Amino acid sequence: MRLGVLSLLLLGASLAFAEDPEERPVPSRLKEPPFSKLKPIAVDADLLLKTHQGPDGRLRVGVAPMDQALTIDAKLQQQLTEILEKYETPYAAVVAIEPSTGRVLAMAEHAEGQPDLRGLCVKAVYPAASVFKIVTASALLKTAISLEDVTCFHGGKRKLTPELLADDDRDNRCATLADAFGVSANVVFAKQTARFLDSQQLTAAAKALFFNSPIPFPIPVEVSLASIPEDSFELAVAGAGFGDVYLSPLHGAMLAATVANRGEWRAPKLFENATSVPAVRVMTTEVADQLTDMMEHTITMGTGRRIFRERGMHVEGAVGKTGSLADKTPFHDYSWFVGFAPRDAPRIAVAAVIVNDPSWRIRGTWLGREALRLGMQRLKVPAAQSAMPSDAGSASDAGP
Repeated sequence: MRLGVLSLLLLGASLAFAEDPEERPVPSRLKEPPFSKLKPIAVDADLLLKTHQGPDGRLRVGVAPMDQALTIDAKLQQQLTEILEKYETPYAAVVAIEPSTGRVLAMAEHAEGQPDLRGLCVKAVYPAASVFKIVTASALLKTAISLEDVTCFHGGKRKLTPELLADDDRDNRCATLADAFGVSANVVFAKQTARFLDSQQLTAAAKALFFNSPIPFPIPVEVSLASIPEDSFELAVAGAGFGDVYLSPLHGAMLAATVANRGEWRAPKLFENATSVPAVRVMTTEVADQLTDMMEHTITMGTGRRIFRERGMHVEGAVGKTGSLADKTPFHDYSWFVGFAPRDAPRIAVAAVIVNDPSWRIRGTWLGREALRLGMQRLKVPAAQSAMPSDAGSASDAGP
C-alpha cells in the first residue's frame, strides 16, 4: 500500500506536464513580472521534502525496502543549502547536473523571508536576461557568422534604442562575436540579431532548447516561456536578452549541460533506477563547440573573470554565461550564472540564480562558481564515499 502511494505520487508529478504551453500567454516583464506572483509548489510534489537518508548515505524516497534512491549528492546539497542560508539570500536557487547522464546532483534553494516558499529550482519566473544569448548565439552560428566577426557599437549596457542598431560615428568600441558574448555586449547581439535573424529562426533556436516546451521530471517543472516578436527592433531586443523570456534554474542547468554534451540534450534524471531516455541532438557539434569557446571568454576576459580569479577559488576549465536584469516596481535584482567544467571533459553543469533586494551579499555568478567548485570536489571523492556526508569541502568558510 505504501509503495502504491509513492507510485501514485510520482505518476501525479509526471502528469503535471499536460498543460499546453502554447495556450499560456507570455507575461510582460515590465507590466506584470511573474516573479511578483510566485507561489510554492504543491507539498505532495516536493519530493526533496520527503527524503530520508539510507544506510548507504543516499537520499531516498519511500519506505524501505521498496524506497528509491535519488541522484542527489547529499553532501553537495547540504553545502549549497548552507551557503544560501549563511548569506541570507532573499530568493535563490542552484541546480547541479552530471551532463553525460542527466543525473541531478543538487537542487538547493532558499527564501530568507519566506522559508515555506518551496520549488524555486523548478519555477520559470526569472527573466533569462543575457543567458538567452546562448540561444541567440546558437541561431547566429547557423548563419554565415563566425566567432571572429567584428561589430562596432556604443552604449546599450542597460537599455536598447533603435538608434543604437544603426552604425554610427560614435561606435567607438569593436568586438568579435566571441568577445561580445564574454562581456555580454548587448548592442552587438541586438545588431547581429537584426541583421541576420528573423523571428522564425530565433523561435526555432529557442524551441530546440526546450523553451515553450515541457521538461519531464518527477518534480513538476514550469515551462520556460519565450516571446519572440515579429517586429525587427523588438526581435533585436529579445536576441540581446531584454525580451519577455523566462527560465527555471533546472532548465538553465540543462542548457549548460547540452553545450557540455556537444549539442545533445539528455533529460534530467532524479531517480537512480529510472530508465535512461535517449539523448536528442538539438544543435550540431560544431555550433556547440563554438558556444563552448564563447562561454570560455566569459571566464577568461568577460563578466565572470573577477569572480573566477578570486584567490583559492579557481575552477579548472570552467566556462559559462552570466545574466542580470532588474525589475523596478517592485524592485528585484536577478543575477544568473550557467556553466560547466571542465570544458574539454565536462563533469558538472550548473545554473544559479539569486533575486536580491537593493542591498545584497552574493550574486548569481559567485553562487554558480561555488556550485562548480564544490561539485568538482565531490566528484573527486571515490564512488563508494561520494554519497556519504563528510567534512571535505565544507562551505562554512565561503565568502562573497
